[in-house]
Amino acid sequence: MSATATDPAPPGPRSWWGWGYADAHPDDAECAAMGALLPGTLARPLPIPRIADLPIGRPAATPPPSLAHLVTDDPQARAAHAMGKAYRDVIRALRGRPGRIPDLVARPTDDQEVADLLDWAGGHGVAVIPFGGGSSVVGGVEYRGDTHSAVLSLDLTSMDKVLEIDTTSRSARIQAGALGPVLEDQLRPHGLTLRHFPQSFEFSTLGGWLATRAGGHYATVRTHIDDFVQSLHVVTPAGSGTSWRLPASGAGPSPDRLFLGSEGALGVITEAWMRLQERPRYKASTSVAFADFHQALDAVRAIAQSDLAPANCRLLDPGEALLSGASHDGSAVLVLGFESATTPVDDRLTNALDLSRAHGGRGRALTTDRDAPADTAVSAWRSAFLRMPYLRDGLARMGAVIETFETAATWDRIPALIDAVRTQVGAAALKATGHPATINCRLTHVYPDGAAPYFTVAVAGRPGDEVEVWDDIKAAASDVLHRYRATITHHHAVGRDHRPGYDRQRPEPFALALRAAKDALDPNRILNPGVLIDRRDGGRRARAA
Repeated sequence: MSATATDPAPPGPRSWWGWGYADAHPDDAECAAMGALLPGTLARPLPIPRIADLPIGRPAATPPPSLAHLVTDDPQARAAHAMGKAYRDVIRALRGRPGRIPDLVARPTDDQEVADLLDWAGGHGVAVIPFGGGSSVVGGVEYRGDTHSAVLSLDLTSMDKVLEIDTTSRSARIQAGALGPVLEDQLRPHGLTLRHFPQSFEFSTLGGWLATRAGGHYATVRTHIDDFVQSLHVVTPAGSGTSWRLPASGAGPSPDRLFLGSEGALGVITEAWMRLQERPRYKASTSVAFADFHQALDAVRAIAQSDLAPANCRLLDPGEALLSGASHDGSAVLVLGFESATTPVDDRLTNALDLSRAHGGRGRALTTDRDAPADTAVSAWRSAFLRMPYLRDGLARMGAVIETFETAATWDRIPALIDAVRTQVGAAALKATGHPATINCRLTHVYPDGAAPYFTVAVAGRPGDEVEVWDDIKAAASDVLHRYRATITHHHAVGRDHRPGYDRQRPEPFALALRAAKDALDPNRILNPGVLIDRRDGGRRARAA
């Protein structure tokens, strides 16, 4: 079928150095306008980096003829697989310091090819970095070190099929390399959805979600990809295995739990049976303004501890609300949304509004699929949410340091934790740069017993030293989270950037078991070295710290 004037334009090429699509980034004028809002940034934006300027040498390894058709040493492919999409990655690319670029990129099409690549790599000391969409913001898909003879990026996106759908049990067997839109396009004709929509939905894969225990867009109930897993198939250097498809089980420790969140350090997840849902037919949303942020926290807690289960329950502090265009009068804004495949949800939204008003909220008229126009605050927040990573990259081009981090803690600690981050991380940013930082907060996910605050830090950097400033801010943030016994990450994974915080958070007996699992499943230590587990002295270093 030929394209028509009304068909949506196909997406442009992916950016190798920054977020998303290359043609969606701010132009120089927009970058300069944003930089003017942060005193101390550069006078003009850093130029867009070119692959031709990168130090890409000859590959340090050659695959055997039997695998050569799966592997490329093309410079563009290697550059696009060198890093994730953290600020640290973006500024390194802009400054021409991308770090270790993989020697080879492999694109297997089935489990046997994955196993063959791991066998070859294990016998030749080649590090293997499993790679999905490359959207990691914690250093999860790059190689840091010098103990391996070469580095292979294992790109799974050629394994992207929905292989089987069980409509009776409402589940599907899906290859791990399926990007979010590719996965949903294959489920849509059946009226089904996985209903997992992280901000990186367009640019991340099912396998990446599973390996990082990713959080989705929905704010309550089934918030993590863990909640949808029925069974996993994993290929490791020690062999392959598939867990049973079960709705639930009490049979010992869960084999799926070993690999969920393992970030490619224990094995490569190649398939999963996932629980599906009917596509929603009924939707309703609104926003609520609060003059007092702490009252807003109380309102959100009341909603989370009710049985209303909103799909969206995002609380934006005044700075976040202003930045997104959801509020211009200094109010905090709560974005509420409900949806269902079977019953209208207007009553649930009305009840949530009543709880909000009981804590000082000023609710707007609700918006359903039949209403127009939509709530302007909800629309503004949704647009800003999708655009924000592109704006971050534009500010990076102006030499600004932009750090985002998220956590989770119980409700009794949430108010003090948020206040401590604002003051202590703000002080660290001022010390590192000489400039005051803007620190905003929103709640992304809420639970009956706690919440997940998400922080954004923006400050003018030291030209040429942006990575060092970022490291200082990251260390200060991690220290605050540790003191308040808040998790080092709620949904962005550990990677390499969160390792110090993760080492302090996990119990030592569990660390011992994790190292034993690494020894058993990856005896040559080729899988994503440095993620979750170091070499055999890792436990001693963690205890010394």
